[in-house]
Parts: sequence; structure tokens; C-alpha cells
Amino acid sequence: MKLKYVLISVLAIGLLASCKAKKKSVHVYKKPTVKVVETPEAKPDKEEDQEEVKTVITNSTEEYILQYKNISMQEMHVYKIPASITLAQGILESGSGKGALTLKSNNHFGIKCHVGWEGEYTHHDDDEKGECFRVYKDPRTSFEDHSKFLTSRSRYADLFELDPDDYVGWAEGLSKAGYATDRRYPAKLIGLIERFELYKYDKEVLGKSYKKVEYANSKPNHMVAKGDTLYSISRKYGLSVDEIKKINGLRSNDISIGQTLFLK
Repeated sequence: MKLKYVLISVLAIGLLASCKAKKKSVHVYKKPTVKVVETPEAKPDKEEDQEEVKTVITNSTEEYILQYKNISMQEMHVYKIPASITLAQGILESGSGKGALTLKSNNHFGIKCHVGWEGEYTHHDDDEKGECFRVYKDPRTSFEDHSKFLTSRSRYADLFELDPDDYVGWAEGLSKAGYATDRRYPAKLIGLIERFELYKYDKEVLGKSYKKVEYANSKPNHMVAKGDTLYSISRKYGLSVDEIKKINGLRSNDISIGQTLFLK
């Protein structure tokens, strides 16, 4: 009897084990597949291209005048600044467009940053080391800013009361107003205007006929008078002492009363 119960128990255990094995073989769990979506890497925004500084290279003063005379006359139409003064200042301040500051910044008039300037700038040695100067995208912008610079400052206001073709008055007025520290600045401007006949562009803007005139500072020679020195003569005619010495073949600064010095 006991043996019967034992056999039944063995059979029952065997059936249970068989069911469990079948259950395991039927229910196979697979790891769910995860779909990976590749997101393209974010590309940095393209840097804004900086405005290229467009420099115009001129090989001589005559070439500089031809390059910028029309701009100077246009500025005279709008702002009433003599074209001759604008051109002479450009020639002098930029070295006829070949100066280091002009070549790297298109600054044709040596205008410093000053309070309120929000544009590009560069540093350049002038009266002091590493001074701040304005940078322009092209020469025309420099000429426009020169006109705005003069018309927006009260210390230059008296200049606009002068006749529009009074370049002598303008040259002297700019110096008195503190545009440049060089005491010879007026003589240099007048010398350039008369040597290259820049006054004819003022006449053209004003619709006046142009006739070549020999001005005092354009004389071909000078007779030395009492009290004259090479320095005083150079200031009078807008030349340097070395230029006068070279023209006249002088080896020293010694001159005598009654001596004729050639100026051209």
C-alpha cells in the first residue's frame, strides 16, 4: 500500500517538473530592441565675415589728387569745406596715401578716436606712443568722416563763415582751432594748394572760371633780406630747409642779404 503511494508521488513530481520545463521553453523573453536615432552634430554658427579694409595705393601726389579730387569736390558741395583744403590735408596727413597709418586703416586725415567713437580703431605712434586712431572700411568713408568731424565741432564753426574758396583763411583757421600741433601746418597746406593748383577744384564747384595765378607763396625765387634764415624762408613758402638747400646746392645753413634762393 505504501509502495503505491510512493509511486503515485513520484509520478506526480515528474509531471510537475515536465510542465515547468515546457513552460520555460515556450516563454522566451527577448530584450527589446532600442532604435537609436542619430542626431547630427550641431554646427557652430558661421562667423560673420569682418569687413575687408579696402586700401587704394597711390604712387605719387599727382596720382593721389586724381584719385580723390572728385570725392573732395562732392564733400565741398555737401559740407562747404574747400576741396583744396580737403585734398591738401589728405596729401599732408596721409603722405599722399602712402603713410603707414593710411595703408592699414584708410585714415587719410590722422583723425584720432576721441570720445564717442564706436567704430573700429588701431594704435599708432604720433604725438605719443600707441595713440588710438579711427579705422575706415575704405577711403571714401574717411573723407566723409573728415567732413563730419569739422562740421560737428564748435571750435571749427568760424571757418564756415569764410568765403568757400578762401583756402588761406581755412589753413590758418584750422591751425588756430588746434587741428594740428605743427606751427608750420598752415604754410604746408598753402604750399601744397598753390604748388599743385588745388584751388581750381574750389572754382569748379562754385562755377567760377579758373585762371592760373601766381600767388605769393608760388614765387620761383626769394631774395634774402635782413633777418631771414633758411628756417623762416621755409615756413613762408611751405618747404623744408633741406628742400631749399637741395634746390640751391647749399652745403650749410649760411645765407647772405641780397642772395637769391630758388624755390622750384
